[in-house]
Amino acid sequence: MCLFQLPDSRRDAGATGATNFAVRVISITWMSAIIEAVELRKTYRVGKIEVPALRSISFFVEKGEFVSVVGPSGSGKSTLFYLLGGLTQPDSGHVIIDGDDFAKLSDAERTRMRKRKIGFVFQKFNLLPTLDAKSNIDIALDIAGNNGNRDAAYFDKIVGLLGIAKRLHHRPSELSGGEQQRVALARALINKPAIVLADEPTGNLDSKNSEIVLKMLRQSNQDLGQTVLMITHNPEAASYGDRIIHMRDGEMVAPEQDPQWKGH
Repeated sequence: MCLFQLPDSRRDAGATGATNFAVRVISITWMSAIIEAVELRKTYRVGKIEVPALRSISFFVEKGEFVSVVGPSGSGKSTLFYLLGGLTQPDSGHVIIDGDDFAKLSDAERTRMRKRKIGFVFQKFNLLPTLDAKSNIDIALDIAGNNGNRDAAYFDKIVGLLGIAKRLHHRPSELSGGEQQRVALARALINKPAIVLADEPTGNLDSKNSEIVLKMLRQSNQDLGQTVLMITHNPEAASYGDRIIHMRDGEMVAPEQDPQWKGH
């Protein structure tokens, strides 16, 4: 595995021996990581104005972890989500998924990576309006090339746990918002991806549907060993994670620097 240099403020501290030891320890720790973010920077340009979205973010997520990323609006959470999913590229830095650096992959290779290893859950559901719920779930199998290997028992288990077994032949316009998000979650899980990336999965849901979605994410993490990274602004939702990463103004911060986290 490649060794990445630490930021100068840490790399240059202390004697040479101590510096080398610090670099070795971090590389060993990251050997079990399935998600690695290394010095990620992203700036958006609106006319002549530059708006930094991420300012040198570095962290890792181990296989089988459930990590919540929290922060106020504009903190860079959603930008991080799109970078980790390979849906957009950073201005600098690296996203490494299970040992593969997105920056070194072609567009076609990144697409194959997403189909094989990552399931996405979006706040706005993104269901196809002309297909019923069952077909919206099955389309994920088609896209990944797995339709010939459909696991009927697993399909039935997922839709049963999500409480949508009796709604499979209804189109999105005939489903409530909570039901639509549960269909979207089933679609994300149906290929048994190694990683589930969820962007505000409970943002448009009431408390009952939020609990169903969060419990299903937790169960897929525990029963299937899936790695879950969830973006949320809700402290209660974030508590489902094994650990919490706080963001503010495009940087990782301590909990006390997150204005939403005071009192939690």
